[in-house]
Amino acid sequence: MGQKVALACIIDDDKIYVNLVKKIIEIKKLSENLLIYKNGKEALDYFKQIMETATDEDKLPDIIFLDLNMPVMDGWEFLNEFIKIKNNLHKKITLYVVSSSIDPRDLERAKSINMVTDYLIKPIELKKFEKIFARTAA
Repeated sequence: MGQKVALACIIDDDKIYVNLVKKIIEIKKLSENLLIYKNGKEALDYFKQIMETATDEDKLPDIIFLDLNMPVMDGWEFLNEFIKIKNNLHKKITLYVVSSSIDPRDLERAKSINMVTDYLIKPIELKKFEKIFARTAA
C-alpha cells in the first residue's frame, strides 16, 4: 500500500473503540494524522473554525468515521449540520457512519444521505479498514 490518507477523523464517544481504531491506524500506518472528537459538536466546531480560514482546508479530514449514538450532538444531528456547510468545502471528504446499531431503519436512513459513503457495523474487521483507507488514499 503506497499512498496514505493524510488526515482521518473519528467522531465517537466510546473510548475503547476509539483506542482500538487509533491503534489499528497507527500500526498499519493507514493515515499520517488522526483527529478524534467525543461528539458531533466538537467536530463541527473544529470544521467551522477551519472553514473560516479558507487556506487551511488541508486541516480538514480526508475520511470521517461517525458514530450515531453520542451525547451533546449525535451522529444524525452532526450529519444535518455538516450537510449545510459541506457545500462550502472544496476538499472531498469521505464519510462513513459507524454504529453498533443493526436497526434497518438506521441503515436505510444513513444510506439515504448522499454524503454517507457506507454504513459500517461495529466492530469493523481489520481487512475492511485497510480497504477503506486504500480506497480513500487512491
